[in-house]
Amino acid sequence: MPISAIQSVVKKPKIFVVGLPRTGTTSVCAALLDMGFAVAHTAFTKEAVETAEVIADTPVFNDFEQLAVLFPESQFIYLMRQKSAWLPSIKVLLKKILSALESGDGVINPILLRCYQDVFGPMNRETISSDEHLLSCYYKHQVRVNEYCKQNPDRFLSIDISDEDSLATLASFLSRPVECGRVFPILNSGGKITAWKSIRHPRKIDSNASGVDRRQYYQYSLKKRKPS
Repeated sequence: MPISAIQSVVKKPKIFVVGLPRTGTTSVCAALLDMGFAVAHTAFTKEAVETAEVIADTPVFNDFEQLAVLFPESQFIYLMRQKSAWLPSIKVLLKKILSALESGDGVINPILLRCYQDVFGPMNRETISSDEHLLSCYYKHQVRVNEYCKQNPDRFLSIDISDEDSLATLASFLSRPVECGRVFPILNSGGKITAWKSIRHPRKIDSNASGVDRRQYYQYSLKKRKPS
């Protein structure tokens, strides 16, 4: 089904956290739960996307243009991170994904795999160990986000969660109160990737939530982007 045919399915704007994996998406999602938002850290079904007020990580970091058509007037939060910290962290994650693919152990969601291949591909032992390749992926993604969001700058925020005032900046952008001096929680540090699973919160949205369409996802058009 072309995206134009499903554009009217849902209209309520979302908050899309469009930072790449390992830029602090889990920490931001935890903070937004505390601010009162329903949050999906990854969303692989229509039900997850439509129930959540905030969606982060996969597939948002790759599919934000298509999702923005479905949810007009949405807000975008881009996360930056010092490259010296991001590079070793993303390498750990990509190696885990590639190892799972090579061994056949476990199940990798096809939406997740598509998004990682789109942004970080080609994914092989050489490329996922290359600072040059990964930094190129980081900057290409950053350009994509900035080029897309510059048309509506009032709905776009860019932060680095290591900055002391970043949580207050985010709260102000979303018109939510936050305690003075409070900072983002530091989650998934030291190579960990499962902190979100351990969070128990009534507003946490299951990534694979089932609804009237069971666990189906949108069939939007994925146009090939011109190389940067």
